[in-house]
Amino acid sequence: MGTAVSHHCLSDASAAKREALAALGELHAVFQPIVSVAKGEIFAYEGLIRGPPSLHLPAALFAAATSHGCSDELEYRASEVIILNYAAAARAGRLFVNFSAQAVIHLGSNRGCEQLLRILEQCQMPARKLVIEITEHERVVDHAGMVAAVRMLRDIGIGLALDDFGDGGSSLRLWAEIEPEFVKIDRYFCHDIHSDGRKVQTVKAMLRLAENFSSRIVAEGIEQHADLRVVRDLGVDCVQGYALGLPLPEPAETIPTAARAVLAAADIAVFPQLRRAYNPSLTAARLLNPAPAVSKSMNNQKLLEIFQADADLPAVAVLNDGLPVGIVNRRRFLERFTLPYYPEVYGRKSCTTFMESNPLLIEVSQPLEELIHVLTAEDQRYLNDGFVLVDSGKYAGIGTAEQLVRSVTELRIEAARHANPLTFLPGNIPTSEHVRRLLLGGIHFCASYCDLNHFKAFNDRFGYWQGDKMIRLLAGVITQACDPQRDFAGHIGGDDFIVLLQSEDWESRCVRMIEVFNAAAPALYDPLTRERGYIEAEDRQGNPTRFPLTTLSIGALRVGPAQFGSPEDVATAAATAKHQAKRSNAGLFVLDSNAAARDFERTYLRESA
Repeated sequence: MGTAVSHHCLSDASAAKREALAALGELHAVFQPIVSVAKGEIFAYEGLIRGPPSLHLPAALFAAATSHGCSDELEYRASEVIILNYAAAARAGRLFVNFSAQAVIHLGSNRGCEQLLRILEQCQMPARKLVIEITEHERVVDHAGMVAAVRMLRDIGIGLALDDFGDGGSSLRLWAEIEPEFVKIDRYFCHDIHSDGRKVQTVKAMLRLAENFSSRIVAEGIEQHADLRVVRDLGVDCVQGYALGLPLPEPAETIPTAARAVLAAADIAVFPQLRRAYNPSLTAARLLNPAPAVSKSMNNQKLLEIFQADADLPAVAVLNDGLPVGIVNRRRFLERFTLPYYPEVYGRKSCTTFMESNPLLIEVSQPLEELIHVLTAEDQRYLNDGFVLVDSGKYAGIGTAEQLVRSVTELRIEAARHANPLTFLPGNIPTSEHVRRLLLGGIHFCASYCDLNHFKAFNDRFGYWQGDKMIRLLAGVITQACDPQRDFAGHIGGDDFIVLLQSEDWESRCVRMIEVFNAAAPALYDPLTRERGYIEAEDRQGNPTRFPLTTLSIGALRVGPAQFGSPEDVATAAATAKHQAKRSNAGLFVLDSNAAARDFERTYLRESA
């Protein structure tokens, strides 16, 4: 379907440039499908230009055109070839054609519009079928000219798209100004999105922008079915990439069967999680107590009066020329200064007498996560005396050990809600979010609650390090048994795991978890205990008891459409199944979900009454 370079062109090239353009050889177009996610059908094609064998790809073709001084002419000629080739193929979908920003401004002029309409009329193609993709957004300097051009193109029925949004040169301002019908996400953010939580969050943010600007998102670079499944469930409108179809001279009429099956499937994609254990936005500033500071010249009697005037003041920083040189802890100061004869002997002496002369200085901008070393350092005097917070070296306030311990603990707890710091599996919040997506999807799934039998006795006998090894062993067994594209493994705390299985063979997967774990766990015991088969320890009431080796129990809840109203209901019912599994010592216990749902309904009606 090649088209020889002709003198009829969207630009009025000079004779010299026409010769240079002709020297580049024959041009032809290829077309790649753009697919509607909701319908699973092709709704448009992107037209791409190809040159002769020596200049086949656009990069080489346009580089040669630039060296000949006819890159603008090649751009217009390429669009003409694409439009003519597409019209000859007689497809029903819309046609996306790339234009640089400067070319769009030219097309939006009276002369440019006339030339474009002449080509469309020649091939009897309605203007509404054409969508102009604006590339090279970073080169837009004439925003007023771009807005005017877009308005004129829209007046004749042509659609607009922004190409490669997010590639570093994209302009959010341009998006807001021209309000394109389509925005194409740069392929970087969609390629391997099924394994990158950061890309998931980025695409979610772009979808929110698209909602604000009333644009439809096209995800480019979809080459894997796993990526297609994720962008489908994120709510992307359209997709494009090798998984949906290659660029071909003859526009494809259908998409590959496997891609169509992914788009039509009822299963819910498992989103990769974004680890949140490190949050640089939480800084030492939250530890700040704006306490008064004193100079080295202040005597101890005056310092005593300051402490007596403020019963909540934990410590005071000592400054020299405005810079902190020491810290006086309230409790230690009062314990010593109020001893007999101390006021008389030390009352008029400098407050440096009782100060810690090498205080810990912490910048208020320092991430809170980095302060954990203060809690674990061998030198614990900072925890007793407190520490000084500074802003660019200047005194800002006082911090206490209690505040530091509380803040770091809260930070770790919040991080664990998103990703467990021991196993790095999703925590409570992403687990609940996935259950909610499953419930909204109205599909069948199995909520399996995994718990270890006699784990406390093992942990007490062999210590927390060995206990952590057993929990990591269980996490590995669970993830190995899951299909990462269909099954979600969450670690909700301690030795409790929730596994949300969409795999049809969920029961055999649960049995495999139990068998593999029970076979591997004895290796964590010492040889004598392993041979004996039990641990001698006290139970919760303090009675001597023999505890068997740790094994795995799973309570499985099969959930159907509309049986449960919230993730909390599912979690409660799954916990009931887990208790039944532990009580029956059966390993796997499957709870009848219809009965569980009826129990919830009766409980809800009773509480409402």
